[in-house]
Amino acid sequence: MTHPLQPLLHDSVVVLTAPSQAWSTADGDIDGVGIHGFFHSDLRVLDRVGLTVAGSALEHLATAGTDAATAVFTALARGLDDTTADPRVRVERTREVRAGVLRETIVVRNALKQPISTTVSISVRGDFTPMQVVKAGMTGAEHPVEAAVDGSTLTYTSGPVTAVLRAGGARIATDGAAATLDWDVELAGASAATLSWEISVDDPTAVVAGAGPSAQWEAFTISTGDSRLASWLERALADLQSLRMTTTARPDDVFLAAGAPWFFTLFGRDSIWAARMLLPLGTEIAASTLRVLAALQGTDTVGETAEQPGKIMHELRPSALTIPGEGVVLPPLYYGTVDATALWIALLHDAWRWGMPAAEVEELLPALEAALVWMRDHGDSDGDGFLEYRDTTGHGLANQGWKDSGDSIQWNDGTLADGPIALCEVQGYAYEAAIGGAELLEAFGRTGADEWRTWAADLKDRFAASFWIDDPAGAYPAIALDAAKRRVDTVTSNIGHLLGTGILQDGQAELIARRLASPELSSGYGLRTMSSAAGGYWPLSYHGGSVWAHDTAIAITGLAREGFAAEAEQLSDGLLAAADGFGYRMPELHSGDSSAETAAPIPYPAACRPQAWSAAAAVAVLTARLGLTADAPAGRLDVTPGSAAANTRVHGIRFAGEPSDIEVA
Repeated sequence: MTHPLQPLLHDSVVVLTAPSQAWSTADGDIDGVGIHGFFHSDLRVLDRVGLTVAGSALEHLATAGTDAATAVFTALARGLDDTTADPRVRVERTREVRAGVLRETIVVRNALKQPISTTVSISVRGDFTPMQVVKAGMTGAEHPVEAAVDGSTLTYTSGPVTAVLRAGGARIATDGAAATLDWDVELAGASAATLSWEISVDDPTAVVAGAGPSAQWEAFTISTGDSRLASWLERALADLQSLRMTTTARPDDVFLAAGAPWFFTLFGRDSIWAARMLLPLGTEIAASTLRVLAALQGTDTVGETAEQPGKIMHELRPSALTIPGEGVVLPPLYYGTVDATALWIALLHDAWRWGMPAAEVEELLPALEAALVWMRDHGDSDGDGFLEYRDTTGHGLANQGWKDSGDSIQWNDGTLADGPIALCEVQGYAYEAAIGGAELLEAFGRTGADEWRTWAADLKDRFAASFWIDDPAGAYPAIALDAAKRRVDTVTSNIGHLLGTGILQDGQAELIARRLASPELSSGYGLRTMSSAAGGYWPLSYHGGSVWAHDTAIAITGLAREGFAAEAEQLSDGLLAAADGFGYRMPELHSGDSSAETAAPIPYPAACRPQAWSAAAAVAVLTARLGLTADAPAGRLDVTPGSAAANTRVHGIRFAGEPSDIEVA
């Protein structure tokens, strides 16, 4: 018996500018299989876009593109060619995706001496399946799809959404939601013909919109002795430009969409982490992310949405998100996250240190105070002094930390832990937030700084007493405390997030650093989410053995802050090897298979790409390698001669909001 399966992504080509994206086969055709389609916001507008010449498919040669929004598919039309060995008729298909628009330009080149007479055809089909249905491996529009032709214009409507396709000079014929665009082409010898068509979408229900590129990111350049890092940074920043987005309610405040294809919207945790990693390139994306999240900060206690006063939201959608087969139904504005609130405070503090204008910081201080109170009064749901979570609706997210899959919090034997769950890293975030929040309150002349420093000190003592597990290989923090306040004993990457937060006591950072560098966690392509010695480990488990670039980058940053340069370098080298294996577009996650056993990283086949925090991880690795902090002197940095950071020159790093050239030699 067959059942729907989530589409795989690893071998498909994506062209995107948020909030639009087109997924296709390697030759550019959109065949309606799996993820393939042209999407706008959370809707697949077209599930077919096929190109034929003279009624035949083309023979694909290459796929390339200048940026994330453009791809060029080069193919041969050998049915029109002569019998010699050299191909003389080729077709170049350039696809561009901008916010709300898919545009294709088709160039047919004839290098023969004789003329060619042929027909170029594009077949399309309106689909309008919601993204959540596509993700579940199914199809079906919520509203009937209607098609109407007026000359060379085809208009699709489905409920409130309208898509207008224009194909100058083409004949358009429809069959239900399917349509064919035909151009008759006469090509003289040694000549070329150019055709084009585009479709634009208007969705009045959308809650997100596209944003323009960052001039600061475009100005960033790097020259380094390790070409892999320069290549990764170049690709990452190009991808991040295409993930820039706003909400329709606040069109001036840009944030980063979490990732394509599933998460093309605002996510509290993801957008915060990405903005935090990008602080050396400027505070603008951090400031606007902070503002858009503050505007949605919780004000009431609402069980159905998990909203609480002061809480930072988890995700924003145009309508309820139903995940078929999983019993999950999330409201359009959902607050089911335990860590976004503390991370919001940490981002505000770090952005201030990196030069966010004082007036912009001060504007957000009321939201800061509300977020601090949430940690104390609501984040600790059972009064034990730790932040924990539990879904009270029965159809929300069972796990509400960054590892939010249903099986992510396991005992070492593979059995699942019972909630409420208090995650180890969340306590580190909360400590860092309380200390950073106190510093902000004091700097801006507001009351409460001493109270939050005392609260943080008490949390630090409780954490040391409650989370650490003795082990012959060295003590380590539990991933979590379960409902009975037992230490959940699996060794996981979560412990890496504790480094640099300040919650650790003397000697504890060294124990964590040793664990992170061990072959059980360090795969050679990054940090495994779960130790290979754990009972539940599987290298292709979403959160139980796979490698996430952002997770590894957080550990690298923490190791660097704690002074463990060798361990940070080991994990950095692993990510660079993985980046090289993925053509420098790092996916959301990849397999935890060891580099000693496979010559290239193995994809996690359903991983999003590009993903904001995976791309931003490149900047985090650069930051750790150069030892950059908000307090570092602009200009020249001194590092150990012969180290991985040596012979590096960077333009576009920003200290206190001012651009600087950095030279390391």
